[in-house]
Amino acid sequence: MKIDFKKNKDKLVPAIIQDSKTQNILMLGYMNEDAYNKTLETKRVTFFSRSKKRLWTKGEESGNYLELVSLKVDCDQDTLLIQAIPNGPTCHKGSDTCWDETNASSYGFLTRLEAIIKDRQTNSNAKESYVSSLFEKGINKIAQKVGEEAVETVIEAKDSNDDLFLAESADLLFHLMVLLRAKGFELRDVVDLLESRHK
Repeated sequence: MKIDFKKNKDKLVPAIIQDSKTQNILMLGYMNEDAYNKTLETKRVTFFSRSKKRLWTKGEESGNYLELVSLKVDCDQDTLLIQAIPNGPTCHKGSDTCWDETNASSYGFLTRLEAIIKDRQTNSNAKESYVSSLFEKGINKIAQKVGEEAVETVIEAKDSNDDLFLAESADLLFHLMVLLRAKGFELRDVVDLLESRHK
């Protein structure tokens, strides 16, 4: 891996820090060659502090280290993308990221859908919604719907109509998310279990 530390007068390159699990951007720092080498040696992300004018290992005072997972250089060889495991908040102000965001896993639209399902369960103004009616009927009805959608998905899988198969798959996933919520779980819980099995 070749990094062009001499491209800038200060011989620093930007280092974007990304959580290796959630894929969220945590912070931006700067590295010189010594900081880069120390990061590789200690497996803890180290920067060159422009204010302190010295090497600075993230977490050296707070204990909130960034444990190195991987390091990539961009196509111009002057910017680093570092994946790390954060041990606590990343920002010196105490937030998960330097943009004051929660460092939580996101599954795109499924995360938005999960929030809508949660709202339909708890929001008394949404009682006319289909999801609210399922929660009102209870766990047995929700589980029954998952079973029905699973059978319909299997039936369509054995046919040749891809549109119907995808539609039933969407129905199955949706109702499974409702069931997870009814049982007090989230997609994250399922993903965590899958990850633990992968190791």
